[in-house]
Amino acid sequence: MKDNLVIVESPAKAKTIEKFLGDDYKVTSSYGHIRDLKKRTFSVDTETFSPQYEIPEDKAKIVAQLKKMASEAKTVWLASDEDREGEAISWHLYEVLELKPENTRRIVFHEITKPAILEAIQNPRDIDINLVNAQQARRVLDRIVGFKLSPVLWRKVKPSLSAGRVQSVAVRLIVEREREIQDFRGEDNYRVTAVFVNADGAEVKAELSHRFASEEQARDFLRKCAGAKFAVQDISTKPQKRMPAPPFTTSTLQQEAAHKLGFTVAQTMMVAQHLYESGRITYMRTDSVNLSALCLGASKGVIAEQMGEEYVKVRKYRTSAKGAQEAHEAIRPTYMEHTTIEGTQQEKRLYDLIWKRTIASQMADAEIEKTQISISISGTDETFVANGEVVKFDGFLRIYKETDTEPENDGEASGALPSLTIGEVLTRTQMVATQRFAQKPIRYNEASLVKKLEELGIGRPSTYAATITTIQQREYVAKGDKAGEEREYLTLSLDGTDIETATHTTTLGAERGKLLPTDIGIVVNDFLKENFPSIMDYNFTADIEKEFDEIADGKMEWKSVISNFYDEFEPLVEKSSNTHTERKVGERFLGNDPKSGEPVTAKIGRFGPVVQIGSSDSRMKPRFSQLNKGQTLESITLEEALELFKLPRKVGEYEGKPVIIGAGKFGPYVSHNGSYVSIPKDVDPLKMSFEQAVIMIHRKHVEEAERHIKNFAEDPEMEILNGRYGPYIVYKGNNYRLPKAMHDKVKELTIEECMQVIQESGEKTSKPAKGRHARHGQ
Repeated sequence: MKDNLVIVESPAKAKTIEKFLGDDYKVTSSYGHIRDLKKRTFSVDTETFSPQYEIPEDKAKIVAQLKKMASEAKTVWLASDEDREGEAISWHLYEVLELKPENTRRIVFHEITKPAILEAIQNPRDIDINLVNAQQARRVLDRIVGFKLSPVLWRKVKPSLSAGRVQSVAVRLIVEREREIQDFRGEDNYRVTAVFVNADGAEVKAELSHRFASEEQARDFLRKCAGAKFAVQDISTKPQKRMPAPPFTTSTLQQEAAHKLGFTVAQTMMVAQHLYESGRITYMRTDSVNLSALCLGASKGVIAEQMGEEYVKVRKYRTSAKGAQEAHEAIRPTYMEHTTIEGTQQEKRLYDLIWKRTIASQMADAEIEKTQISISISGTDETFVANGEVVKFDGFLRIYKETDTEPENDGEASGALPSLTIGEVLTRTQMVATQRFAQKPIRYNEASLVKKLEELGIGRPSTYAATITTIQQREYVAKGDKAGEEREYLTLSLDGTDIETATHTTTLGAERGKLLPTDIGIVVNDFLKENFPSIMDYNFTADIEKEFDEIADGKMEWKSVISNFYDEFEPLVEKSSNTHTERKVGERFLGNDPKSGEPVTAKIGRFGPVVQIGSSDSRMKPRFSQLNKGQTLESITLEEALELFKLPRKVGEYEGKPVIIGAGKFGPYVSHNGSYVSIPKDVDPLKMSFEQAVIMIHRKHVEEAERHIKNFAEDPEMEILNGRYGPYIVYKGNNYRLPKAMHDKVKELTIEECMQVIQESGEKTSKPAKGRHARHGQ
């Protein structure tokens, strides 16, 4: 064994670092955390709030190997990332491997380059226990929230639900935005635009300085303009400077990669991790916009060489984000002279974005000349305004322009205006009043949600990817499109002295790739807001983050923070658990069924949103139907609910047997001769034709034939099928996996060999298969 053992958290990082160190160093990986809270138990002592850690089974072999290597090395270097999570990884390694302080060194670096690694080796430090405690505080608090809240949701809303501190607040933002949209009642207005020409034929496009609230007001104005004269009233020219955006932090990288590259937040972080571990960029989890002196010098040289000295402007940025914590650099290329890299297409695109943003931050301001021309109208005080702008010096715009996420402004300047003089007479060639509709609030996408979370100080940018992924996996939020609403609008065109009216159509509110709350997400959000207001409060969540920062700075004791939280939180859990309500959480009474008189309700059922006719104390057995695509618990009407109970319906006969379209607890289906086929979510079962149903049945038969491997004459209840995870036995309603050693001779298996597999598997490993439809879906 070599004298020096360097332990990092990922194999890719280990591979890169090993290139920079001598033969006396062995670099290995812990593959992330080697110890964590126990998975299936609470693992927190509620008296002392001490966490109860365990080494997961899949890490036992790695730990054994690391222990052996550490015992043989003279010095162990703990080189995990320099943030709180990385510090905790090093601390767990120190504890589990039973390292000694005299031969253990902690090193940190924010880029994986040879100079940075060698400098870290020359300047080791101790493990920062304050950073470790901040990580432990977050982990323990989140475990308390998750383990205490989730069982409440199981009892009150739906089994298998779970809750998280930051995730719940993120869902609240999305739910509240959806309700803002539903409650929005904007007023229409009329925008008047015109085109004028001067004596030389130069054209000026202008807009009236205000808008009209009604069609009649717009008509009155056009009538006044029919015989009016127009002249240049005022011309103002203002030079402006536009500054580049700072280099990337974690959150701004996530936002820009979404806007410019179409990356998800999780995708951005995964690609950035690869770039960091391969030594291409600095550490990608940071709130800092600072750049090192080395980077500033290198950037200056690249800009001067490629674009000229006039494009150089060295800038030093300061972090202003709410709750910013890490003292790293901004995210930047490790070598500014490397304008491109080798790698995957995604890595190349993200690196190019980071390089351009970093270079642009050290470039000169763009110089813009803005011109505004006011045009008077005889007989009225109203004025038209024309805006134009010219880029006199492109500066940083030569390389990079930050995405503008603000709503479009119809009156924005565009291009240069012709040379005019005050008092110059203009001739009207076109004037149109266009009906405009007020714009509803825009739904969040991943990028705008990240921006909002950071503005509120909720969570940390390094956790946003996991938060957004989790709320989608838990089906509280779904990423999707909104088709928008088709609406008619009017245009009033002044042609000479006549006003021509025309009707047009437009689509309003169409959105793509937005985060939409599901029915389950809305019900859970409302329940948590009512029963756990502190957990769902934006300020409370942000204040907790500040307390974590105080712990990291050594200004607060972490267990006292957890204790204070627990003392307020636990009574709320007890209260909500013991509160009984007449209706189930989220249940909505729609009316009574005209045929039976039974109540009709919409609620969250065991398998998702459902409509129910009847109740548990009714004379008749309650009937259920799942909601169709596009229907929600909050918006479905009694009439729409009753439509859902028109199933089952017979659509014809196939091979002498009826074809039935029905609805069950798993959703709508086609049944034929004892076989069931699930209907896709994008197909309306009430509109499905006989031909479509037969195609689905035929496909099912083909799939079953391909899955079938063997039957046994000795026992018709036994069958061997080919499943997603390999061949398995179906016997008396249960599924049993075949050992891999039997896969090659599966067709030759005897019934005795299959019975042995069943007996060895036992009841614990068997999976019930209810009917052919269920068992063929393994």
